[in-house]
Amino acid sequence: MKKIILFLLVTSSIFADAKVYVGVGYGMFDETFKSEKKEKNSTELAQIKIGYGKREAYAVEISLEYMQNSSKIFSSASSSSIDGDKYGMNVSLLKAFDFDIHVLPYMKVGFGSGYFDIDRALQDRIFYSSLNIGTGIFIPMGENFDLELAYEHRHTSYQSIDTVVEKINYQSGSNIAYFGFNARF
Repeated sequence: MKKIILFLLVTSSIFADAKVYVGVGYGMFDETFKSEKKEKNSTELAQIKIGYGKREAYAVEISLEYMQNSSKIFSSASSSSIDGDKYGMNVSLLKAFDFDIHVLPYMKVGFGSGYFDIDRALQDRIFYSSLNIGTGIFIPMGENFDLELAYEHRHTSYQSIDTVVEKINYQSGSNIAYFGFNARF
């Protein structure tokens, strides 16, 4: 019981001046698959996020993402359609640093999951999960608004594809660069 009370006191003091913030982001998503064929997928990324925390300290962030897919990696070769658009959700812990300069650098780590549609005989949807590590800067524009420039690397594992003969497992590494705008309340 003492540990629970101590934990609640520490977390409440960390987030005493915390604010809820919402943001939007737009960026480029470059994915390289770890397979013999060395497939690649490059596309645009749109993001909506909500977070809770201090701009100068810690924050917890949840983001919803949309990526327009333009590759044909998971759909069958005999199919005429490409892989469907990706939809995902990420949860991240963010730590910003205040060095008394106009920008606030930060680091973040988190995980995510999502899905997209494919065209195969035995499957029509693939799910994935990811481990996310990133860095960036907040550029404050007053007390309640800021711009964000960020880079993120993701290690993604995809659900196995069933080809009747075998199950194929895909993993990838992704590099994401994006620009965002946040409003804090």
